[in-house]
Amino acid sequence: MNQFQYTRPAETAVAIKSLAKEPNGYFLAGGTNLVDMMKMGLVVPDKLIDINRLPLKKIERTPTGIHIGALASNSEVAEHAYIKAQYPLLALAINAGASPQLRNMATVGGNLMQRTRCPYFFDTAMPCNKRTPGSGCGALQGINRMHALFGASDKCIAVNPSDMNVALAALDATIHVTGVKGPRAINIGDFHRLPGNHPELDNTLQKGELITSVDLPAASSAYNKHVYYLKIRDRTSYAFALVSVAAALHIENNTITGARLAMGGVAHKPWRLTAAEIFLKGKAITEDNFKQAAQIAMQGAKAYEYNKFKLKLAPNAIVQSLKLATGLAS
Repeated sequence: MNQFQYTRPAETAVAIKSLAKEPNGYFLAGGTNLVDMMKMGLVVPDKLIDINRLPLKKIERTPTGIHIGALASNSEVAEHAYIKAQYPLLALAINAGASPQLRNMATVGGNLMQRTRCPYFFDTAMPCNKRTPGSGCGALQGINRMHALFGASDKCIAVNPSDMNVALAALDATIHVTGVKGPRAINIGDFHRLPGNHPELDNTLQKGELITSVDLPAASSAYNKHVYYLKIRDRTSYAFALVSVAAALHIENNTITGARLAMGGVAHKPWRLTAAEIFLKGKAITEDNFKQAAQIAMQGAKAYEYNKFKLKLAPNAIVQSLKLATGLAS
């Protein structure tokens, strides 16, 4: 491993200034993704700024919803009583990811920053525009069964691997960041990027910015009864999603009065199913309505040689998640 500087500041402003002075520096939290990439030579930092002493671990109710510190562990979030009661979709999604040991270490901020698990990204002998811009995309003509259906480009067809991010997208989370230019708030839908011509950029963070918290609005707590997170993967434990669906419905008198839907494993970012949500509003709880919503959600999907099965798997997963959320399936 290459030598690097290591600092462990106790103040957020000091951490930000420390990174601003080092163009090849990285913040270190749980390290469940960053350390792996360092071992594989994908990231070769000159400096690591360990942020675990920063006061960013609180999970607390606010007048507008709930505030989750960026350094709160995935386990702490998933087991928090108020989150389980009022935002159960988030708890379900987090518990569907990784192993208990990893969830104990991984942080909310780190999970938001999690990089793709595309095998071409991790194999330094293969071309990857995300790892080395301009080198090509090995997955385009390669083994691409794990790859995107939506929002891809001829530069990259990788997917975002996080389960937590899918639930945060469905729950309209706001991400708070701060940097040398001061704080700003980013809607979850604007945080992650589609690949376009710059797949090396996973998100809209500016150089030196630090995620400080994630806020969930009180309005999303209305979706706390009819929820389900469906994750379909090659093996039941410790595997990334081929397709996942976060479904949360508000129901009155057997009528859907509101819907929140997002998918994982299908795009470079969590994929919000806005058109399907609009269709479901005012509809009865029937399998036929769920199937129509799924077909609407799949408009614009494009498969590649080895992930064509997702064109059938994805809409079926949407239907099944809605049935499980509403009790039509057990």
